[in-house]
Amino acid sequence: MDVPELWFLGGDERGNSATAIDRSHGDGLAWTEGNEVVPRVHGSTYFSSLHRELCGLERGDVVLFTDWRGDAEELLNGPGTDVGSILAELSRKGVDVRGLVWRSHPDEEKFSEEENLHLGQVVNEAGGEVLLDERVRRGGCHHQKLVVLRHPGREIKDVAFVGGMDLCRGRHDDVRHRGDPQSIALDRRYGPTPPWHDLQLEIRGPAVGDLTETFRERWEDPTPVDHRNPVRGLLARLAREPKRPAPLPEIEDHPPGADNQAVQVLRTYPAKRRPYPFAPSGERSVARGYAKALRRARSLIYLEDQYLWSAEIADFLAAALRAAPELRLIVVVPRYPDRDGILSGPPYRMGQLEALDRVYAAGGDRVAVYDLENEKGVPIYVHAKVCVIDDVWAAVGSDNLNRRSWTHDSELTCAVIDSERDHRPPQDPGGQGDGARRFARELRLELWREHLGPDVPDETLVDPRAGFDAWQRSADALELWHRDGRTGPRPSGRIRPHRPEPVARWARWWVRLAYRFVVDPDGRPRGMRKPGRF
Repeated sequence: MDVPELWFLGGDERGNSATAIDRSHGDGLAWTEGNEVVPRVHGSTYFSSLHRELCGLERGDVVLFTDWRGDAEELLNGPGTDVGSILAELSRKGVDVRGLVWRSHPDEEKFSEEENLHLGQVVNEAGGEVLLDERVRRGGCHHQKLVVLRHPGREIKDVAFVGGMDLCRGRHDDVRHRGDPQSIALDRRYGPTPPWHDLQLEIRGPAVGDLTETFRERWEDPTPVDHRNPVRGLLARLAREPKRPAPLPEIEDHPPGADNQAVQVLRTYPAKRRPYPFAPSGERSVARGYAKALRRARSLIYLEDQYLWSAEIADFLAAALRAAPELRLIVVVPRYPDRDGILSGPPYRMGQLEALDRVYAAGGDRVAVYDLENEKGVPIYVHAKVCVIDDVWAAVGSDNLNRRSWTHDSELTCAVIDSERDHRPPQDPGGQGDGARRFARELRLELWREHLGPDVPDETLVDPRAGFDAWQRSADALELWHRDGRTGPRPSGRIRPHRPEPVARWARWWVRLAYRFVVDPDGRPRGMRKPGRF
């Protein structure tokens, strides 16, 4: 059996026979091979790559994008490169621009209704089509972050970007982590321009067809985009939305091969009334994809995540740790929730504390959880959603490790397995014959080099066990420097042990209710909840 078959979901394992995403391959596989995948770490890297590709579009080309939040004024690559103006100018010159942006809740609730509305206005007035999409489960959102650029007749140039970053304010940080000058408000401890850690995948090859199909399914859903509250129809008129979205142009199913990576596109859609025609009982292939990969973990699970909540997700990690006595787990999360107020903070922290208790109980000192700070001591907000297992399977997307992302909102993730082996020792860290793979290992090393600094050599980082110990030494050194009053040279690393603030005992009754029904709801069909199936 080939390595992708051992790690990826088969078509029957996706759990959603209504989607055409796997049938369109014509080879019986639920993934595509022959892709080129490049990680774009940091908003500055992603935005400059996206800007370059947008500038190469011609009349008749196609832009498809989905966003949780979009800010028309966010700069991609310096003055004059704001998102709204670029998309509007492309529309005026004959590029077919289509967007699906979550309708969102009002700004007064710390969401982005006005920003998304304004982006839609700017593009629609120029001839594009951006829809404010409210086809979600009650209390849910569209959280997918996707840009697809298609070039009919020049398919070799087709490219897609998938990951954790929206086209919005706050994301345009770089390796220095000083924050985006076009900032957003987070907890005050992140400062006026919060440092932001995130990444996106740049993908070429047949997987672009699967991502196009993901957009097409949502675009062609006949349910009105704002059916839940007719009053919200006013927003559609303000955004100059068409009453009936125009059909998408005919596009070649899958671009030609580009390199050696296999890519599996994983999604979350909830079960809801007025079901999605392409997922009538929802889709939970993100959860299923992670669950299958975690069962194969033997050496190292490396995670970066915005939240890490929920007993269900913790139980998957705990089961992996119990099944493999040599398995280690490193997790990187934000030091504080983005909103850590009197009412907003405790449910966030409670969910994480309970999840970490389960993981520590299973793995003990084989588990290490860290957060990040820049050289000035300002905490870095970790928004990345990354998983690397045994240097074989890697996943980057929009989903967080919580029940909401795995069942309730719309999410989009790409799992990657490289056909090229990495021959640096250990050549097979999992000991199962899969061999370390170039993409997964290089992604892990790029992130580790940044977080641990230049003082730790690659020879140490390549070995998962030696690297695990190096993380602990780096975190201990920075913690000691802080305890000693920040005297002497600052250690080069950015990691510190993560110690979330406990929730007061008297408040836990209401905190658990808020967590269960508001913060981390369950979007599965009722029959799947009690047995804990996805």
